[in-house]
Parts: sequence; structure tokens; C-alpha cells
Amino acid sequence: MVMIDGLACEEIGEGSAVVLVHAGIADRRMWRRQREVLSARHRVISYDWRGYGESADPVGEVVHHRDLLRVMDGLGVERAVLVGGSMGGSHAVEAALVAPDRVAGLVLIASGLSGHVWPEDMLAQARERVHSTVPADRLALYRSGTAERVLAEDVGAFARAHVLWQVAGPDRGVDDLDPEVWELAVAMMCGVFERSWSCPPVSERHLSAEGRLGEVGCPALVVNGLADVPGIQEVSGLLVEGIRGARRLDLAGTGHLPPLERPAEVNAALVGFLAGLGW
Repeated sequence: MVMIDGLACEEIGEGSAVVLVHAGIADRRMWRRQREVLSARHRVISYDWRGYGESADPVGEVVHHRDLLRVMDGLGVERAVLVGGSMGGSHAVEAALVAPDRVAGLVLIASGLSGHVWPEDMLAQARERVHSTVPADRLALYRSGTAERVLAEDVGAFARAHVLWQVAGPDRGVDDLDPEVWELAVAMMCGVFERSWSCPPVSERHLSAEGRLGEVGCPALVVNGLADVPGIQEVSGLLVEGIRGARRLDLAGTGHLPPLERPAEVNAALVGFLAGLGW
């Protein structure tokens, strides 16, 4: 592992570069089943967002697509294929908009999209299924970063509920996930909430990419889990409609973290996409 401006990065393999950008409910460990497979032919880079995993805490405003490009700069990568999960996909799209010459292709997995407004029924479901697991007064303190201490039982309850709702999917249960996937997803999410609840809220700045998808000029593959939250699946449709020539892969019985839950299918799609680019 190396640190680049406070960002924890690791790389494996040689060849054309592939940068893996994790989800906002995870850290770079979500790519553990992709790194070795892709490194057979590529230089594979993964990193933790600022304030996540082994990266440093944010100081001032965070601009995630700039951090992504900063990682590439620090490792001497002129051009790469970007693979992003959830909001990591949104960061990858933003990077492609601001630095199109540096992005050879995009793989957007259960992706978010900056500028998109989540539907109210999705937010209501999150409040009902996830937020309700922690008393409202304590949750408000945690989110403001003003709690005297963060209770481990609150972190665990919130993380498990979030994994059940999003990683498994709103119509599935714990038994629908492989135990190793469940355990790692809960561990990653516990790390996310324990850390974010223990410090002041992070100020983030994003591009509004939703209305600019037609400007994306590189090839794109959109991967969607058919058991994911419906509001998130709608974004996959927006990406396919908005990015010229984008292809879509729907995975049955799959929630919000396909790289963990369906590694064989995701790896095959990635290898095929990269080969199709001549990358």
C-alpha cells in the first residue's frame, strides 16, 4: 500500500491501467475478487476514498473525482478504464466529464449519478428499514458529529439493517447472501458509519452529471442488480439512455454489490469489456 495525498492505494499487475472506485457503503476491499483476475493482464489500482478505510480524514471540502484523478497522477497513470460501484460510479462519470482524455472506458456497477434526486418512496423505505434501527435523537447526534461517543450496538444495528435493505435488496433476506458476503459487507459498513459518526459531517462537492451524460465520449458498460433497490436500478436506465452506445448487463438475484455477490459474472463482464476496447 502507498499513500497519495492521504489516500490509501494499492496496485497489482502490469499493463494498461484499470482503476477500481468503491461504493460509499464500502471500502476498497469490495474489489477483492476482481483484483487478482484483472491483474493477469492489467495494472489494477484500488484506493479508499478520503475518510474511508485506510485513507486519512478529510480536511476541508472533498471533491471525489479530483481525488480519483489525483490517485492516477500520483501513480503515473496517464489513461485508465474506470470501474465504479454505487457512488464510486458517479465519481468515475464525473472524472470522465472533466478529463475525457484520461478515461478510456467506464464500467458503472449499481451506479449512482450526481445531480440525480432520489425518489421519495426510496428515501421513505430507507427511513423505515434502516434509520429506525437507531433512536432518532442519537442518530441526529451521530450525523452532526456531536455525540460524546458512538455506541457499537448502534453502529452494528444500522449497518446490518443497511446491508439487508441494500446489499441483499428490499425483497430478499439474510439467507439470500453468502455468509462471507454478508460478513464483509457488514464489516465495511460498520467502518463507514463508525468513522463518519465520530467526526463532523464532510463537505462534498460534485458535478451535476445527470444532464451531461451525452458528453461522455468513451465506451461504457452498465451493470445492474435486479434485486437492488428499485430507485437505484432506475439510475442504471438513465445511464444507458444518456451515454451514447452504453451497454447494459442485468444480473438476476443480485443486490447492490455485484462484485462481491456475483464475482464470476462481474469478472467475465469486465474481462470482455476490456478486451473489446483492445485495452
